[in-house]
Amino acid sequence: MKLFLIATALLLLAGCTQGATAAGVKFDDEGLADVTCMKHQPAPPSPNYTNEDGGPTDEVLPVLRYYTAHGKKGYCDGAGPSEADKAWAAVYVDLGADQANVAKLLG
Repeated sequence: MKLFLIATALLLLAGCTQGATAAGVKFDDEGLADVTCMKHQPAPPSPNYTNEDGGPTDEVLPVLRYYTAHGKKGYCDGAGPSEADKAWAAVYVDLGADQANVAKLLG
């Protein structure tokens, strides 16, 4: 019974933190879908992504994968990149990825 209660508590905690990291906002990689256009990021990157060590691998790899696959595509609403989108594109480049993949996002 005690094990069941602990497992239930852990599942509830995991559900409450979806979309966020311990340090704040988590990158929305659209569930790894093969998208025809991008959606805007709802918030700029948290310090977890912008710190000197580059952040946790499981959090930065989705950024790299997403912009490598989709960074040259437009936004689904036809608008240009928001300030949050530009900040995420800068994280992509700061991680050492090819700036050409997000050049139109950076302006």
